[in-house]
Amino acid sequence: MNLIQFMGAIEIGLLYGLVAMGVLLSFRILDFPDLTVDGSFPLGAAVSAILIVSGVNPWVATFCAILAGMSAGFVTAFISVRWNILHLLASILTMTALYSINLRIMGRPNIALLGERTIFSPIEDLHFSHLITMPMAMFVVAAVVLIVMYRFLSSEKGLSMRATGANPRMAKAQGVSVNAQILFGIALSNGLVALAGALFAQSQGFADVTMGVGTIIVGLAAVIVGEAFFNPKYILGALLACVVGSIFYRLVIAMALNAGFLGLQASDLNLVTALLVGFAMITPKLRAKILDFKAARS
Repeated sequence: MNLIQFMGAIEIGLLYGLVAMGVLLSFRILDFPDLTVDGSFPLGAAVSAILIVSGVNPWVATFCAILAGMSAGFVTAFISVRWNILHLLASILTMTALYSINLRIMGRPNIALLGERTIFSPIEDLHFSHLITMPMAMFVVAAVVLIVMYRFLSSEKGLSMRATGANPRMAKAQGVSVNAQILFGIALSNGLVALAGALFAQSQGFADVTMGVGTIIVGLAAVIVGEAFFNPKYILGALLACVVGSIFYRLVIAMALNAGFLGLQASDLNLVTALLVGFAMITPKLRAKILDFKAARS
């Protein structure tokens, strides 16, 4: 793996750290399995791309992408909460509908952003090497989102949301509006994913209707890998584990696909992902067995 591939993995890993934080919010904090992210990621890319090529300020376009993603998450949560539909089924319905919606928004399967002004254009105008500037820009974005998420989840409203996921009955008994917390939490989760989609489109120079395929797997992989290796006990550690897990996941994928002695190709990406996630899932159990064995011997 050369320097270009290494820095590219860092850049994409930081970007998908936003997806991982969104997945953490839905899967871990709210205990709401949500597959909408496979549709909200390209939704964010589609909304930002079509607005940018239409002459809208890229910051406004990015904000609109976040609102679009939050709307998609709200629809999923509303279907589940209001009509008591299974979480997975509600999210699959929304994800399926979003494919056609994204096509409608873009008017065609893909949109090129080459030559258009994006939120990264001021950095590009500095004429420094992209190997450094883009990963640094993604680091700043990931750091800002992480701090905002930490402050929110540590606030009274954030604690209410965490209580909702941990024990809905207890939270309701304490006066927490469980349904409102789920609606806002899933909307926020998909807003983060849509932000990642908008940033991906602007950094890579295109938006495609199929770019969201497998996003949920990548997000889950980052969360599981981060938790397996860092075993976070507090919310800040969990958020940091998402970002670090996403970077580690990307680096492992890049190294595996570029290791000539393994004979892997780009088409083996899903296989490598499955093996990595499987290993990360059994790591805590192996750690527990090792600790029990050491305790028994002592």
